[in-house]
Amino acid sequence: DLFGSVEPLLPSLREDGVAVWVLGAGPYPPGVAALQELLDAASEELEPEDVWEPEDMNDTCLYIFTSGTTGLPKAARVSHLKSVMCLSFYELVGASSRDVVYLALPLYHMAGSLLGVLGCLGIGATCVLKEKFSASRFWDDCRAEGVTVFQYIGELCRYLVNQPQRPGERQHGLRLAVGSGLRPDVWRSFQQRFGPVRIVETYGMSEGNVTLFNYTG
Repeated sequence: DLFGSVEPLLPSLREDGVAVWVLGAGPYPPGVAALQELLDAASEELEPEDVWEPEDMNDTCLYIFTSGTTGLPKAARVSHLKSVMCLSFYELVGASSRDVVYLALPLYHMAGSLLGVLGCLGIGATCVLKEKFSASRFWDDCRAEGVTVFQYIGELCRYLVNQPQRPGERQHGLRLAVGSGLRPDVWRSFQQRFGPVRIVETYGMSEGNVTLFNYTG
């Protein structure tokens, strides 16, 4: 969907030696790697461990966009070790394989992809992946999908609190909300209005090596 934005830049990207990979139906200009064709042609047999196992867990696993807290958004290096550590995120906040996690955060940020999707893989939980957050449909989605855990960025909770009151707002299975940036006044309003949902506030940075968890509420 975003290839049209990149296409005018292809000549300069080629000059700088930047590879462009696209997931989706082509055709694409020369020099652009169509990943879907490669995936369709790939063998389902797992390669030997020495092919895919990193030599050093501190080597770069991927680059991910920061949210711009310390300046403009930029690509930050994430090591294999940090990626593996993200597998335990939901376990640390009290979720389990029985949970259904609602995730509407962008996957080009660490919170959505590594903590969210990878965190679900780490505990074997079900992930309800939403393309776009809708405050007006949130509780209907939770009921329809059997959601028990909600991963937020603080503003999402404010959007929910600012919605007009509706019948059935407290008839849901949500037991845990986890995320960052929830203001104390919104925190109180959220629990008073939507019921005794446990909230675990966390704080970390893509480039940092320390994460804080508010277990006590």
